[in-house]
This record gives sequence, C-alpha cells and structure tokens, in this order.
Amino acid sequence: MPIRLLPEAIASRIAAGEVVERPASVVKELVENSLDAGASRIEVETAEGGTKLIRVRDDGSGIPADEVELAFRRHATSKLQSAEELERIATLGFRGEALASIASVSRLTCTTRTAEEEMGLRLRLEGGKVLSHHRVAALIGTEMRVEDLFFNVPARRKFLRSRLSERRQIDAFLTRYAIAYPQVAFLVVHDGRETLRTEGRGHPREALLRVYGRELGGALLEIPPHLGERGPIRVRGFVGPTTVHRANRGYITLFVNGRWIQDMRLTYAVIQAYHTLLPVKRYPVAFVMIEMPPEEVDVNVHPAKTEVRFRDGDALFRAVQRAVRETVVGEAPAAAAWTPPPLPEGARREAEANAASESALPSTAQAILPEPSLRRRLANLQPTQKAPAPAAPLPKRASPSAEATSPLPPAPARRLPPLRVIGQAATMFIIAEGPDGLYIIDQHAAHERILYERMLREWQEGEVAAQPLLEPVAVTLPADEAARLEARLEMLARLGLRVEPFGPGTFLVRSLPALLREVSPHDLLADIAAAEEPEGPVREALEELTVRAICKRAAVKAGQVLSREEMERLVRDLEATRNPRTCPHGRPTILRLSVEQLAAQFERR
Repeated sequence: MPIRLLPEAIASRIAAGEVVERPASVVKELVENSLDAGASRIEVETAEGGTKLIRVRDDGSGIPADEVELAFRRHATSKLQSAEELERIATLGFRGEALASIASVSRLTCTTRTAEEEMGLRLRLEGGKVLSHHRVAALIGTEMRVEDLFFNVPARRKFLRSRLSERRQIDAFLTRYAIAYPQVAFLVVHDGRETLRTEGRGHPREALLRVYGRELGGALLEIPPHLGERGPIRVRGFVGPTTVHRANRGYITLFVNGRWIQDMRLTYAVIQAYHTLLPVKRYPVAFVMIEMPPEEVDVNVHPAKTEVRFRDGDALFRAVQRAVRETVVGEAPAAAAWTPPPLPEGARREAEANAASESALPSTAQAILPEPSLRRRLANLQPTQKAPAPAAPLPKRASPSAEATSPLPPAPARRLPPLRVIGQAATMFIIAEGPDGLYIIDQHAAHERILYERMLREWQEGEVAAQPLLEPVAVTLPADEAARLEARLEMLARLGLRVEPFGPGTFLVRSLPALLREVSPHDLLADIAAAEEPEGPVREALEELTVRAICKRAAVKAGQVLSREEMERLVRDLEATRNPRTCPHGRPTILRLSVEQLAAQFERR
C-alpha cells in the first residue's frame, strides 16, 4: 500500500485518541483553558457522566471574535510563540491540540466574548466541521458546550466505564484543582444536582474544608513556609498528621507550578516521609504543591500533560521528603518513635488497653461513641437492634470461591490443635503452646479473621447486628468518593451501617455495625468509599470487600495490651473459624515452631 497523507478529519480523530481519553479529559482541558484565561469563577455541568453533556463556563478573558474559528484548528495556540518558550512554559495549556481534538469527536458549541467587544460570538461544530457562527448577546468569558461525546467514534464510546465511574473521574480532577486554586470559585453540577461549590476567597484551608469536610480538612497540617524553601524549590500544601491515614495512595496529590501531575517518585517521597510513623499498608493524606523555575521541568512529555520530567529529580525528592517529614514530626514529635510497654498486672493492663483504643479516635468521635472497652470487642456482642433483612433471599454467588458461594457452615470440630496461651510478645503477638510446638499468633490478623466470618455469616442470614448512635454523625467526603459511597448506601444498610445523604458530599451516619461501636465513622466511610469496585459480578464481590474493610477497622491493633482472658477468648474463637490460618486479606495469622525446630536450635538432636 502506497504512503499517503492522512485527511485532516482522520488525523484529528487520531490526535483526539491521545488527548481525549474519556469525559474527564475534556473537563480537564477546558478547565485548564479557563484558568489560563484568568477566570475567577468556573462552572462545570455534566449529564450522564459527561457522555451526553459537558458544559464549562468561565468569566475569563474570552476569545476575540476573529480568532474563534482559528482556535479550533490543530496546533493553534496563543500561549506559545517560539521554540525557546517551549523550555519555560508557564501556562497549563500550550500544545494547541485540545480544542481541535474535542471538537472532532463531539458536537460542540462555543460562546465567547471579550471585554473589548459589545457582542459575543457563537460557533457550532460537529465532528470538527463548522456548522454555523453568528453574533449573540453574551457575558464576558467563554462557555464550551460539548454534547454527544464520541458520537462518531463508537469504539471509544463502547470502552467507557459506567456513568458513575466517569463522573467520579471528573470529580477527582475538579476537587484537586478547587484546592490548588482557592482564588477561583468552582461550581460543579451533575445531572442537575450540585456536588461541589467553593467561594474563591483565596483561603486554601477554606477550599480544603469544602472538599474534604471539617474533620479531615481541619486535621491536615500546613507545611510552614520556612520548611518548604529549598533554594529555587518551594514546597507548600497540607499533609496529614500520623493519626490520619488511608488504605491507598489516592489521597496523595501533587501539583507542580499549578499543574496536577502523576509522579511515582514524588509520591514515594511523600510516603517515605512517614517512614515508621504509619501502620503497615496505610498511606498518608497529602496535598503537596511545588513551585520551581519553569526551565527546571519539562512538561512536553505526554499529550495529557500529567507526566513531567525534572532536571534534578534527586533535589526535588529530597525537598519534598524533608518538608513533609519535618512538618509531621514537628507537630507530633512523640509519634516518631514507639517503645513496647512492659506487661503490667491485670487492672493496669485493662486501663492501658482502653487508653490505646481511645487515643486512636478523633475527639469528635470520642464525644459521640460509647466508652470503648477492648473486652467488649472480643466478647460476643448482644446488640439491641438488627439491620433490616433483604426483601428477597440473596442470589447465589457467581464466584467459585468456597468462602463466597454459600452461607458459612458450622466449623469442623478442630482445625487447630488445642492451644494453651502462654502470654503476649511485643504487644502484637500471642504466644501459645500446642502438642507439637509453639504457636505465634498475630492478634490483629487473627481477630480480623474471627470478625470477618462472624459478620459474613450474619449478613448472609440477614441479621447483622447494628448499634444506633445517640446522635447522627456528619461525614464529608471528596466529591468522587461521595458519589461512590452514595451508590452503596442500600448495601451498607444490609451490613448494619445506616447512612443518609445530607447535602453535597456529606452524609449522616445513624447506626454502625455492632462490631464497630468504637470506630470513627469518618475513617470507616473513607475506607469503604476508597475501595475500588472489582470487575465481574460486582454486587456480591463488593459486599464481601466492604465486610473486609469493616472488620479491618474493628479488629484489635498491634500495640494493644491484652489480658490473659482476652487472649484465651481470641484463641478459642480462632480455633472455631473455617480458615484460621489466614486473615481475610490473605496474610498469615499463625506461625508454628515445631518441637524438632526448637530442639535443633538448642542442639538437642
């Protein structure tokens, strides 16, 4: 086949495949154009996850009438004039591809007006072709209305995720920029419902509270200016104290010169700053903004401009790590090290266990939840209320897993040998003796397995024990996670967690599973909302995933002192489970040292 020059229409669609990956990509490009135009207010409206409608309206400088059609030609831009400027880009956009790419795969209407013009101009395009343009009355600024995205690229439309998933991607982008640009007022509406509103008063903490809520947003620590100054590099933003952490890296956000980026090395720098300060497999909450000379960073790496390269990546890594570390340690120096306490006598051990439970809760939760007691957590709970049973029997699970296909049968008579508890080591492990050697039990993993099987059985029988709260607790989540949680409210009710929507991104928690009477509702909902939906048969797998998240929160933690009675109860309950040797996440719960192994160590062969 001879080499030919591609027609402009095909070339534009190919370019659109790199720039416009999904509806969130359209929102990103249009909002960044609004920010480059100096907008102080940006409105974003979507319908059906952005596939039917995306409308972005700003009060920026607008586009001159005689340049509107040119703006939708490929490689047409007002932000770059020479090759030298490519080495010190200070704007969010510069390629001149976004508008042309968006127009080529949608029906687009652009209405714009500059301050110097008395009338605005409205331009209509379909598949990149101009249908009409005429003068109209318009406010200063620009409105982009993108309809029927990918109408002429059915293959791309077919590979989009659900409307809710696409909406979450849009919210994830907009919440980041709402915090990074507190001087800009953001209004976000999905399917006629407002989900985010910021005032644009220029106060970063105010925007943070709007996005994350008062409990999480108010707990974050601001990086002091004197810690963020590292030569030409300036690090600022907010980081969580050691008591605030999440189950994944999704709460680590990075901006470089006002641009949101994804960089695994800088993400690791933030995680490394919390070394020894967070529990295992927990990640910090951080919103880090980096300012550096434009010539020190190359943003011309990826069409979506979310990946960049740094001239001196090592210096930047150190600057971020030190600023975050010194902020966290400076606010909570006592959290930098932990020494296992000596094993005290009975009453003192109980008091220390209660204190450990109380200290893990935010003050707001301590004031509302019942007084904690580790003994009640290990005992068989007798709640006063049951969660509502499903209207119809739950369907059989599609998964072949024996643990997931049917209600849990009674456990066999003995899956572990009879064990005699000896004591506790490092306030993390229970030491027990069996007929064939020593057994070392991870108290957290073992308790997690016990609670998981108990709650899974109650759920399958439609009788999950629920504990009503004396007063409902208000929990605010970022818009993308709030949307995910809202889709799970009916399922959560069957698990004893009754939650009601209460305004944009806010929920009222009215009851908790009885196992979680001592857990912060905010931390629990954040963990549940952060969990990604698995592929395949979603409903059943998602419920099991939620049960695991609940039990992980409810289980006793490493560092909690247990009395002998509590240790013996935990061991007996572990013996009664179906799968006593692993926790629900697959980690081992028990380690055996045989008599032969012990004898060999003492050379008694």
